[in-house]
Amino acid sequence: MSEILITGARLYGTGDPVDVLVADGHIAEIAAVGATAAPKSARLLRAQGRVLLPGFVDLHTHLREPGREDTETIETGSAAAALGGYTAVFAMANTDPVADNAVVVEHVWRRGREVGLVDVHPVGAVTVGLAGERLAELGTMAKSAAGVRMFSDDGHCVSDPLLMRRALEYSTALDVVVAQHAEEPRLTVGAQAHEGERASRLGYAGWPSSAEETIVARDCLLARHAGARLHVCHVSTSGTVDVLSWAKELGTDVSAEVTPHHLLLTDERLATYDPVNKVNPPLRAERDVLALRRALADGVLDCVATDHAPHAPQDKDSEWAAARPGMLGLQTALSIVVETMLRPGLLDWRGVARVMSERPAEIAGLPDQGRPLAQGEPANLVLVDPDAEWTVRGGELASIAANTPYEGMRLPAVVSATLLRGRLTSLEGKIV
Repeated sequence: MSEILITGARLYGTGDPVDVLVADGHIAEIAAVGATAAPKSARLLRAQGRVLLPGFVDLHTHLREPGREDTETIETGSAAAALGGYTAVFAMANTDPVADNAVVVEHVWRRGREVGLVDVHPVGAVTVGLAGERLAELGTMAKSAAGVRMFSDDGHCVSDPLLMRRALEYSTALDVVVAQHAEEPRLTVGAQAHEGERASRLGYAGWPSSAEETIVARDCLLARHAGARLHVCHVSTSGTVDVLSWAKELGTDVSAEVTPHHLLLTDERLATYDPVNKVNPPLRAERDVLALRRALADGVLDCVATDHAPHAPQDKDSEWAAARPGMLGLQTALSIVVETMLRPGLLDWRGVARVMSERPAEIAGLPDQGRPLAQGEPANLVLVDPDAEWTVRGGELASIAANTPYEGMRLPAVVSATLLRGRLTSLEGKIV
């Protein structure tokens, strides 16, 4: 593997620019500009004061393969991830067939390795067929070649408390994480949008915040009694923040993610009637958005996860009630975090590294991701231009689908380069 010299980079966006020599998949040396012992054959990346961070880790993405390759494949999703600064992603189990057995998770894992742009970690289903009736083969998937570390029925809630209790108890023996899509289904029958004044005025059936909060409270108690690790997917309400704060004070081993779109967008978007804004859980009120931002800054919410959800035009270009929920997120996540968290001063660049790299890697148990920028550490890196801006065009993103809610928006921060174990995967907006 050839050496790469990143010259003039600012580690975590602080201090004087330095040179970082990458060799044999690791950071070989960090020194003052011009002081490294880089060979003449080393490839030169001129950082010009740009920010160097550990590569991002996404605990929640939908790569759609197998089954819906018309919307995304592991190859196109991996490209979107690399262009967004990611070096590892977790592919959710709601594929066709469902990733509820060793055969499917090993297929996803092997395809990820063949593509080689990011580390693709398959998420195993908690229940067979995501049906919520009986546990899937958690042990077989955990011990498979894919080494599944996280299990989730995402898109569906494991609503049966006894089944969820059994999953949490079983997870302790396997040392894995159970990730819950928190939605009490009996409270969301026919629901289309956040329950509130806007939904009522526009004629949408309301989706109560309590549908999320009650499941989170229940599962925190179940996890505490089982001594298990619980991860809460796509937190969207201020009430859930309160529940998580309470559970953590009790010593519950619970972590939680927030999506970029829940950090930025509100239910004001309902007024357009555009299904590109339909997502599960729904966009909430401004007070919820502000609470989520504070919770992420304070550590009550642990990390940012994209919930990248590509959809075909026929699944989005329809009336609201018939449209599928979900939106693209891999290539816009960093920019949204910069817009909502860094620019207002809620996080600095080291904080961005914490919520987009270090903490998700820790939650998932990835020893070679989210590592410090130090000599001898794996060279999973992202170089960011903090001063650049770009305009989002869905048709120009790497995903097959184009369902972005940020179409035409001018966003801050551009990923200049991504390195996976010392190998360039993206450079100046192109896949290497």
